Amino acid sequence: MTESTVWGSIDGREISFPMEVPDFNGLTVLYTVPRPAAQALVPGEAFDVLEIAPGLAQLIVAAVDYRDNPWGDYNELNLGFLVRPVGAAEEVMGSFVFRMPVDQAFTSKAGNEVMGFPKTVEHIEVTYTDDSFAFSLESGGAFAIRLQAPLVAPAGDRARVTSVSYSYIDGVPHGTELDIELGTGLIDPAEVVLELGTGVFADELRSLGLPKRADLAMWGEHLSATFSLGAPVQM
Repeated sequence: MTESTVWGSIDGREISFPMEVPDFNGLTVLYTVPRPAAQALVPGEAFDVLEIAPGLAQLIVAAVDYRDNPWGDYNELNLGFLVRPVGAAEEVMGSFVFRMPVDQAFTSKAGNEVMGFPKTVEHIEVTYTDDSFAFSLESGGAFAIRLQAPLVAPAGDRARVTSVSYSYIDGVPHGTELDIELGTGLIDPAEVVLELGTGVFADELRSLGLPKRADLAMWGEHLSATFSLGAPVQM
């Protein structure tokens, strides 16, 4: 059994790791984007955006409906890139999320303080129909992003992968290890609809050449994840 580590408390709620997330639905969409534009959205100088082809990088968009989570039953949008800490070996890589809007205050505060994730509280609506999933974000009272895709059945057993999510805490590069299930429902990229409105979220995606056709899209239901306590990155 993994030993539990208490980080501390926030608003009277104990924060401990590993943190088990037993149930979430998630849509993950991958886009190829210009690497210089991607690097411009990664703050500081500690992380290099990976080049997946000459001059190109991979944008990861994840729309998550947390159904059961120690930090709340909230909705979250992740916008990030595959990166490597500067000077690290070639096999070292993870993700750097440059925007992470959520719709509940506690997870925003905890994510900022404990993990260094750039969470902000925004208005997010998740809508399910018999055959589709839609994720809509408003910021400052204005429409910003809408992502819609069909609901599809899994193509096989869900895959569990171990990864690292990088961030900064008080300016210090950090890495948070996570063990997460990925959905195996493959969606035709042509059926993924991304609409952009106004504000910083939409403007940053436009700077990456979006909206455009996705490269890959995956859907999963009743997935789980385990987050470990993060640590400073050895540079």
